[in-house]
Amino acid sequence: MGCQQMTASAFSLSTLHPSSGFKVTLGEPVIGGLRGATRHYFCAHCMSWLFTRPEGMDDFVNVRATMMDDAQSYSPFIETYTDEKLPWATTPAVHSFNKFPQPEDFPALLSEFAKRLE
Repeated sequence: MGCQQMTASAFSLSTLHPSSGFKVTLGEPVIGGLRGATRHYFCAHCMSWLFTRPEGMDDFVNVRATMMDDAQSYSPFIETYTDEKLPWATTPAVHSFNKFPQPEDFPALLSEFAKRLE
C-alpha cells in the first residue's frame, strides 16, 4: 500500500542494483515518502522518487526503473509485496513474494536472472 500511495499507481517498478556499483553523481537526494528503516530518496528539486535503500539489504539499492534511459526494456522478474497488490493488477513476473524474498534466496534469484540475460 505504501509504494502505491507514493507512486499514485498500482505498481512501483524498480531495479535492484549492488550498492557498490551505485552512486549519485549530481545533486543531493532527500529522504521522503514513508518513514522508517527503509529509506526512500527523492529529488530535492522536483520531489520525484529516485531510489530506495531497503531495510536489512545494505548491499543493494532499488532504483526506480523509469529513471533509466531504457526503461521500456524492463520486464518484471520478481514481484514483491503481493499481499498488498490490487486484485486486478498483474505482471509477467516469474517469481512472486508476499513481502521481500529472504536474503538467502537472493543468490539463486540473481543467478537465474543473469542466465536470462545471456
